[in-house]
Amino acid sequence: MYLRRFKGKYIELMEEVLQDYGKNQCALCQSKTDLTVYEVPPATKKYTDSEVIVCTRCLVQIEGGEPLDPSYWRFLSTVMWSEVPAIQVMAWRMLNRLKEEAWAADNLEMLYLDDYTLEWAKAVGEPEFGETILVHKDSNGQILQNGDSVVLTRSLDVRGSSLNAKMGTVVKNIRLVADNAEQIEGKIEGQTIVILTKYLRKQ
Repeated sequence: MYLRRFKGKYIELMEEVLQDYGKNQCALCQSKTDLTVYEVPPATKKYTDSEVIVCTRCLVQIEGGEPLDPSYWRFLSTVMWSEVPAIQVMAWRMLNRLKEEAWAADNLEMLYLDDYTLEWAKAVGEPEFGETILVHKDSNGQILQNGDSVVLTRSLDVRGSSLNAKMGTVVKNIRLVADNAEQIEGKIEGQTIVILTKYLRKQ
């Protein structure tokens, strides 16, 4: 199961939906860890089959969360020949952002996109550098998403309440705290509480 990033939220998406996109690896760098399903913008009905699997490192640089590392993106020389339009779009956009590099400029000149795909590739501007991409992870480094079930790895006293959440308690249908990667929300004994991700593991 992967994460799907859509309008700032993460929702569940089953693996079999995207079997043709990357075979359990990043569609760009082929990494097999920290995978997420990314919807290539803009999110409109005009551009179909827009979801691809990418790793967290690629995602952060794609969305402007950290400066581009030109040497990291050398794999675009191979990826750009993909037959998947969404991957072609991502390759074109990244090569265009790296066009000051001679190798990227050469590849961009060679890359052919049909009119539809080129229009899609040009449909969004440059991301604003510095946007923070939050990824919630449990105590074992597993990526969390809305709707997951987690287990407490220690007993916790709930502030302002007599409730004591015992170690081993299962918290179902969690919600990620949007502006804090170290917190999730969940219900214990009918009470919604905020739990630090370092004190839980994904079930």
